[in-house]
Amino acid sequence: MKVRYSKKERQSQLMEKLNQQPFITDEQLAEMFRVSVQTIRLDRMELAIPELRERIRHVANDRLETVKSLTEADVIGEIVDLTLGKSAISLLEVGQEHVFKKRNIVRGHHLFAQANSLAVAILDDELALTKSSTVHFIKQVKIGDRVIAKATVKEQRSETNSLIHVVSKVNQETVFEGEFDMYHSSNTKTKKKVIE
Repeated sequence: MKVRYSKKERQSQLMEKLNQQPFITDEQLAEMFRVSVQTIRLDRMELAIPELRERIRHVANDRLETVKSLTEADVIGEIVDLTLGKSAISLLEVGQEHVFKKRNIVRGHHLFAQANSLAVAILDDELALTKSSTVHFIKQVKIGDRVIAKATVKEQRSETNSLIHVVSKVNQETVFEGEFDMYHSSNTKTKKKVIE
């Protein structure tokens, strides 16, 4: 049975859905509300909600201001959520520059670089380096895919060593997973006095 929403109800639900999932596409929303993509675009315009790319860019710029360890040019993908020292999420839109030309399949180093730069960004430190990593490429990623990587601090091994777990997904399916053993300078604000 088709659920029919009035325009007001649809727009209210659209706002709620975009607050919960800001990176959902117009096509996904159109399917969800059983209306045309044009109707969703008109609803967004009336509600002054920017299109997906603009929403991503806005969120990414806000998040990057808090990152100490990387500049915008160093981040592979766009950081869309960040809680320093705890977790982070980035989004990579796979374009022609990311794939093998013959097969349109993503080159693995792009998935690794997205995960690794996220593992560096999550650390609240100006110096953060990867000591070692264990990674698994689980499923092919193709041109046009949107890779969402989520990094979590799994373990604070010492004052200067953290283990970061990263999972990358396309359409809720895991495509890449890795653990990054990270070195960072001490986060301690006050250093102990050396007794002479």
